[in-house]
Amino acid sequence: MESGKKISVIVPCFDEEEGLTTFNQTLIRYLPANYQYEIIYVNDGSRDNTFQVILTLAKNNPAIKYISFSRNFGHQNALKAGYDFASGDCAISLDADLQHPPDVIPELILKWEEGFEIVNTIRNDHHSISFAKKTSSRIFYQIMRKLSDVNIENGMADFRLIDKKVLKQLKLFSENYLFFRGIIPWMGFKQTIVPFMANERFAGTTKYTFKKMLKFATTGVTAFSVKPLRLSIYLGSAIALLSFLYGLYAAYIHLFTHRAITGWTSVIFSVLFIGGINLLMLGIIGEYLGKLFIENKRRPNYLISETNLD
Repeated sequence: MESGKKISVIVPCFDEEEGLTTFNQTLIRYLPANYQYEIIYVNDGSRDNTFQVILTLAKNNPAIKYISFSRNFGHQNALKAGYDFASGDCAISLDADLQHPPDVIPELILKWEEGFEIVNTIRNDHHSISFAKKTSSRIFYQIMRKLSDVNIENGMADFRLIDKKVLKQLKLFSENYLFFRGIIPWMGFKQTIVPFMANERFAGTTKYTFKKMLKFATTGVTAFSVKPLRLSIYLGSAIALLSFLYGLYAAYIHLFTHRAITGWTSVIFSVLFIGGINLLMLGIIGEYLGKLFIENKRRPNYLISETNLD
């Protein structure tokens, strides 16, 4: 690959002041010398001094750019902002906590130089990751594959390289509920995978609480599939069939055995069961309707408070 090519590195940041300087030094160490580069730090409404650290880094290195949101808009929207403003021949996204190891970047670039337009990564969890976290992650990806038409590999991360051709198409996406781990495989192009061992977090604490992980999983499922809606048809048909059979059974007892049908327990159970299923299905439908409501407003994915990008 000829020199003079440019790499854009996109780094979403949320409360990362403790480790950001070390991350920046480590990142630059693994960027190839024969490429120009820009590092785009996206401050996603941090509550600490993350943005001040970014300003200091940018002051000392003109290749460092920044985007600061007016508030926290979420990790996926921070990635979206980085992709929107990236000007390189390829764009690499990774987190600022060093769990996405920068020493993998040369391998991603090598795959790009071989002709791949998207280089995804697959995370192999560090031994310090809890069993519950590993299990929930595996279940999430299994559900995603079952409920959508997109094949998302176990452990797929938002640590990836994409060619400027893909970047140009990605900038056209304007949906509010972004899920890049599904969007990227859906796009096609020439893709490959590079595995990596996730490091322990260098500093700070994880920002992915159980509530955020659940919201992320719900977005992933509902953004790429209508199968949960079809589930209501299957469940409704099954319950209707069971109710019909139970009705025949009740009629048989009444007409041919002349026994009183007390059965209040079974009646209560049936009412509660069917009522619960109805509420579940209404919740699923409401989730989709809510997304349609938000998408119809056409609000921007993020609002920028400060930036040094044109």
